Amino acid sequence: MPDHAAAPTPERDRRPASAPAPSPVRAPDRTGPLVTFLLGGLTATTPLAMDMYLPSLPQVTRSLDAPAVTVQLTLTACMAGLAFGQLVVGPLSDRWGRRRPLLAGLAVYLAATALCALAPTVETLIAFRLVQGLAGAAGVVIARAVVRDLYDGVAMARFFSTLMLISGAAPIVAPLVGGQILRVTDWRGVFLVLTVVGAALTALVWARLPETLPPGRRHGGGTGETLRTMRGLLADLPFTGYMLAGGFAFAALFAYVSASPFVVQEIYGASPQTFSLLFGLNSVGLVAAGQFNGKVLVGRVGLDKVLACGLAVIVLAATALLLMATGVFGDTGLVPVAAALFVLMSAMGVTLPNAQTLALLRTRHAAGSASALLGTSSFLVGAVASPLVGVAGEHTAVPMAVVQLAGALVAVACFVGMCRPWAAARVTTRAGSEGDES
Repeated sequence: MPDHAAAPTPERDRRPASAPAPSPVRAPDRTGPLVTFLLGGLTATTPLAMDMYLPSLPQVTRSLDAPAVTVQLTLTACMAGLAFGQLVVGPLSDRWGRRRPLLAGLAVYLAATALCALAPTVETLIAFRLVQGLAGAAGVVIARAVVRDLYDGVAMARFFSTLMLISGAAPIVAPLVGGQILRVTDWRGVFLVLTVVGAALTALVWARLPETLPPGRRHGGGTGETLRTMRGLLADLPFTGYMLAGGFAFAALFAYVSASPFVVQEIYGASPQTFSLLFGLNSVGLVAAGQFNGKVLVGRVGLDKVLACGLAVIVLAATALLLMATGVFGDTGLVPVAAALFVLMSAMGVTLPNAQTLALLRTRHAAGSASALLGTSSFLVGAVASPLVGVAGEHTAVPMAVVQLAGALVAVACFVGMCRPWAAARVTTRAGSEGDES
């Protein structure tokens, strides 16, 4: 295990002795705006598939005659698929390159999304959503691996913030579009629109996204080497700490994603269009915080410090939500709850990209496998959080607030206990700055 007191620079990066030395990091201006847009689109695949569907959740319960907790399993199934799919696709992209696994995953994703629109029962919808998640994992995990192929250090943190600007537009636009689609059709029409959008993205990826992992940096081993690589990554305590901190922070976010349609619409009586506007506003906060992180904080404030502040704000916002949900402040109404959710979502804009950056800085030799572990941990925790927020029914926000606060506290514990951010001689940011200059 590397000395924890200093995060490894690219030259000291952990990799098997037999692995070829990595090629130099590509200069930021060589990716081009179209590739940046495509990477943002791939990372947006998941929030687009989730958030455009969210306003229709109450409608699905009526259409398929299923309880809310069962309908929320359609979210859980998609998240579980995304989690396990990344474990497969990430290592495959280290072995075969990024393009082939990505295009294959996108093709299956398109077929599964179209079949969701035809699902006759909630059980069938859950099954198709699982396949959708398994295939959609390719876009999420490979986009992160491509970023690691191209960038290092501060440049990588800034690029992740740029991706948040692009992919963050999906949560803003998707619920608004979903709410408008419900004016002219039902929830099945939402999946048809998702199919068309996915087809357009696949065509652009096929035509314009280049291969970023040259043959000399690929791994030829099979399952055994993949498992050894992942075991080596998990043996690095700071990597695992950042992975878990980001994963449990994501649980707080996904508890909001899964429960907010019922909290806002069923408890506070808002329309699907009002919910969509509030959801979009919260996404604006997340995107704005991400841009502030990338353009102002990164390079000036240590990444560990920014991550610590983000986690602290999430804890405070989740605590306020729990107090309001339990009636400590009386009947607060929708506005204070919406304000607390806005603060919580905005804090995600500085928490998630920095947790990913700090974890990926600890490895270059297996960016696909590292990206798979990061994504799998987040989506598995999210898949568990989804049904928990509905255990008490549709008429209380307490489970949502409890899951958010618990996730935030566990994230803080992992960050403090495993990453030891107070340790002296942390050189993550300095190493990244040197990488930018080289």
